[in-house]
Amino acid sequence: MSQYFDFAVIGSGVAGLRYALDVAKHGSVAVITKAEPHESNTNYAQGGVGSVLSPSDSVESHMHDTIVAGAYLCDEETVRVVCTEGPDRIRELMAMGASFDHGEDGNLHLTREGGHSHHRIAHVADMTGREIVRVLLKAVVNDPNISVFDHHFAIDLLTYQDCSDTICLGVDTFNTETLEAIRFISKVTLLASGGAGHIYPTTTNPLIATGDGMAMAYRAQAVISNMEFVQFHPTALADEGLPIKPTKSRENAFLISEAVRGAGGILYNLGMERFMPLYDERAELAPRDVVARSIDDQLKKRNEKYVLLDISHRASEKILSHFPNIAAECLKYGLDITRQPIPVVPAAHYMCGGVHARLHGETNIQGLYVAGEVACTGLHGANRLASNSIVEALVFARRAVQPSIDHMKSSKHDPSTSNLWGKPVVTSSLGSDAMDKILTMTRTIRKELQSIMWDYVGIVRSTTRLEFAEQKIGELEAKWEEYLFQQGWEPTMVGLEACEMRNLFCCAELVISSALSRHESRGLHYTVDFPNLEESKRLPTIIFPCSSVKSTWSSRQLHKQLMC
Repeated sequence: MSQYFDFAVIGSGVAGLRYALDVAKHGSVAVITKAEPHESNTNYAQGGVGSVLSPSDSVESHMHDTIVAGAYLCDEETVRVVCTEGPDRIRELMAMGASFDHGEDGNLHLTREGGHSHHRIAHVADMTGREIVRVLLKAVVNDPNISVFDHHFAIDLLTYQDCSDTICLGVDTFNTETLEAIRFISKVTLLASGGAGHIYPTTTNPLIATGDGMAMAYRAQAVISNMEFVQFHPTALADEGLPIKPTKSRENAFLISEAVRGAGGILYNLGMERFMPLYDERAELAPRDVVARSIDDQLKKRNEKYVLLDISHRASEKILSHFPNIAAECLKYGLDITRQPIPVVPAAHYMCGGVHARLHGETNIQGLYVAGEVACTGLHGANRLASNSIVEALVFARRAVQPSIDHMKSSKHDPSTSNLWGKPVVTSSLGSDAMDKILTMTRTIRKELQSIMWDYVGIVRSTTRLEFAEQKIGELEAKWEEYLFQQGWEPTMVGLEACEMRNLFCCAELVISSALSRHESRGLHYTVDFPNLEESKRLPTIIFPCSSVKSTWSSRQLHKQLMC
């Protein structure tokens, strides 16, 4: 079955929804989302949106903080664009009805987070992302030019090679409720599918964050950049330290916002020793890479499972008004954050790398644009400054609009385009016994992959450990693929968990490959073999498209089309 639209948007986070609303003024839009429309990384963003919204702040100061946090690997032009255009994008959200918190003086209540030199974080208590998604989704649902397709898992981009150019004409999807393959033919595609947190066992990301967009783009020959820079949020709730243990394991780690440290939260080890001043003069307000590495060092040195974050010295009413969501979640497990410290541990949080994007979200593939976490715009460099992700998504969603409209108007494809590629095959022909075996095996393999990534490609790395991870993951992938094909699976078959596994393998391999190619420690990439920052190595890591010798199911498109 095929659907035809002027614009296809893959993902329903802030980037996808904001872009859809703008391009809908110029044509028909399909918003394709893997689960429910509200289920995105944006929805889980607690802290807020960082931007220059106070007269005492400046664009130059925000730029400086971003570049310092990014270990001087940021693209300066991108940083200037985001810091300059960000305030207008936030005001637009407010005009649409987003109810950001205001102080008693009637002005926006701005908080400060690690790495920021000013109070510049606009927020809605500790549920900022949820409010932004609510406002944007309401507008999208009410727009007659936008159709939302939920429970549609994007499998592969539909591209063809026209001599030296790769051109994108849509995406194949799998409806996870009806178990049908649905093809979307579009003149323009925006990839806004989020991150890849689930290459690790502990992540703040929702279950949907399996790197689908990055893997699809890589298979379609997009340029990929800076994948070694995986941000581990220093403070996710550590279930082991709670008075009442959760009865079942979480699908994703519960985030304890950066803003808790910004509001005066102090980190202690289990001996109740404050340790951050030993590592950095900024103490708890150091950038995330520094805080996560410091916690990791404490845990290893002391052989402990978590550290403590204490905000209880602040007034109870202030804690409860600023962090109601965090307080309520902790209270479920017998922990009163106004009186007791919170057990925390680092968790995979944000991919600073992704599909290489130019200043208007363009990729090297014609008709394909990217925005949000799936993109590598150069803003974050080697480490994302807290609360810079939503503002980046808003700015690039807007910047991609005009070139998308121009491309849409010049595109000449017709409905017969749909027949250029073979159709994906659904798995009903395999039988329930084979499918049960494949699912069981895939779930086991997924846990093994995540475990290897945590143990060998985590916060502190070494060449030996990275090479070991590369070898083990290669063996794991070969074993998994062999098992699938033994059970009757075919390369053009599609199913949710198998296709997610394929993407997890692809993203894990991109992270390891990028990490091995960086012979220095910078930002989020710390390796004991090259512990220092090297000025001569201050360059992005680029993975160019190539016909890889190692052609696995995860690294090649289901269907490819040459038209030269």
